Amino acid sequence: MSTLYENCNLFDAANEEMQTDAWLLVDDNGHIGASGKGPAPKADQTVNLQGQYVIPGLINAHTHVMMDPMDNRTAYLSETEATVNAIKNLQILLHNGVTTIRDCGAVFDTDVKLMKLMQQGRVVGPEIVPSGRPMTILGGHGDFPEGDDGKEVWGHLTTCASDMRQAVREEFKHGAKNIKVMATGGVMSPNDRVDDTELTAEELNTAVAEAHSKHMTVASHAQGNRGIQLSLEAGVDSIEHGIFVDEDQMDLMIKQGTCLVPTLNACQCIFDAPKGSIPDYMIKKDVEVKDIFFKNIGKAIKKGVRIVVGTDAGTPFNRFDNGTTTEMQLLVEAGATPLQAVLGATKYAAELLQRPDLGTLTEGKKANFLVLKENPLTNIKAVAQEDKQVYQNGQLVK
Repeated sequence: MSTLYENCNLFDAANEEMQTDAWLLVDDNGHIGASGKGPAPKADQTVNLQGQYVIPGLINAHTHVMMDPMDNRTAYLSETEATVNAIKNLQILLHNGVTTIRDCGAVFDTDVKLMKLMQQGRVVGPEIVPSGRPMTILGGHGDFPEGDDGKEVWGHLTTCASDMRQAVREEFKHGAKNIKVMATGGVMSPNDRVDDTELTAEELNTAVAEAHSKHMTVASHAQGNRGIQLSLEAGVDSIEHGIFVDEDQMDLMIKQGTCLVPTLNACQCIFDAPKGSIPDYMIKKDVEVKDIFFKNIGKAIKKGVRIVVGTDAGTPFNRFDNGTTTEMQLLVEAGATPLQAVLGATKYAAELLQRPDLGTLTEGKKANFLVLKENPLTNIKAVAQEDKQVYQNGQLVK
């Protein structure tokens, strides 16, 4: 049954302006049939949106749905516990306007398995672009013991290019659509520093070559400057975090079309965490980098690096209900326009994920959209509306 949504202000993300007195036609397959202004086509049913604002459903390009942000454990999760966390977090994300996620590293390939169950209609939540287990090194960011007995490891432990090739092919076999590489240390790993370089140029080159040859993207956890440089030279699709990115690297990202997914909210949540709630080493590392991190992201925005919204949701106190919209607000505070923030969670994110069926509200795209009371292009906080309407594949979720 086709549905015409009329009398709305429409931001389709294909055009950078809000269209007034607009309409949106959703066909009976859950796709956009047409959109525009003026006379509208006939449909089986009509919904009057009474002048509200319609934008594409949000895409969060960096989550860890297996984690519980209020528990803060990164180790010794059983597969059952990781799955229960993920199912709960997926439902929270969807009801808060996130219709698609890229999960950036899950123990037991939880994200890959849930993607397959979702395709069978057995799990409800945002559509998942999964990464499976990330690529890391012995003692590095991602070398966390998992399972009740600690005999599993969160990431693939790679010691050479051959290990990397094998690990990428394993994730390809399982069904991953993105490969996550841990190029540097991180705030949450106890044995390293954020500027440690952990994967070699040869390992990163191998990961990118293998992934790209199989139509997978590569996201690089790269906080330190040297790891960022090696990742860019290898040709990764996105730099995650990018704390110590410099201006030459920003220029290279613009030239290559590499996206930056800052996850400012992850840093802010640790900074704001209740005293004594998380390990001291995390707090110390977070405090050391916070100011330079926000400053560098501001420079990247000003230079014109393409910014994509991701939150690192699941990390300490980094919640799934408000994290995506908070990230958009933090990006605006760092210097982005509301338009850039909205595009970063819609069109730009879809392009990074290589999903041409998502990100804009134009003919043939999936009918994932939000209905808001205020204009997010003038007030980014409008996306945080608690009672917003959320549509996924043309169906009202909330």
